[in-house]
Amino acid sequence: MLQTKQLRENLYALDDGMVRAFLFLGKDKALLIDTGLPGDGVRAAVAALTDAPVQVLLTHGDGDHSGGVAAFGEAWVHEKDWPMLADRDKLRLHPLKEGDVFDCGTYRLEVIETPGHTYGSVAFLEREKKLLFSGDSVQKEGPIYMFGATRNLDLYIASQRKLLTRLDQFDTVYPSHHACPIDPSYIEKDLEDALAMQAGKLESTPETTMPCRTYRGQWVSFYCDDRVLRGDN
Repeated sequence: MLQTKQLRENLYALDDGMVRAFLFLGKDKALLIDTGLPGDGVRAAVAALTDAPVQVLLTHGDGDHSGGVAAFGEAWVHEKDWPMLADRDKLRLHPLKEGDVFDCGTYRLEVIETPGHTYGSVAFLEREKKLLFSGDSVQKEGPIYMFGATRNLDLYIASQRKLLTRLDQFDTVYPSHHACPIDPSYIEKDLEDALAMQAGKLESTPETTMPCRTYRGQWVSFYCDDRVLRGDN
């Protein structure tokens, strides 16, 4: 069942226990980061908080983040993830790119491209309040999904290194899964474990319901497959 939790003034998490969306409220508009799974009721939860027009931004195209987008009819998402969206031909899609800025009330979100988890993954930075909305790219404990044709481990590692160069710009990370908020130190921890996985240093066990293995790092675990580890994607 979807739960609504106020995180800060005019900022809410809409959380179904598996994935969360984030809603920002302004006087004349609202911003929504991600739309949850199909049937989560994100549109109804948003309507309960505001009757202002809603602009939808997607961190990436996975179905647990974009599944409710049809209820809004329009979204901003990196073009590399457009093919992942269900019923995309029925949606009004707009591209996201590095440096794009979206304003809503006292919030000002800047796009940071963070490919790897998907080719079109992005994070959103609020510089003044020093917040990072990381999508799936930064998590505590995980597992982080890194299997299948939409994943690239080299790019994921490069994106973590990129975020490390911007640590002075945020002091709180809001991930889409698991613990939230978390400390920015998990960027380096996730990077350390991703590098160990790439180097063949992590123990793993096969998953019985998914075509991947679980790799357990010191800080985070990954669902990954041989294709991604070889860099074939």
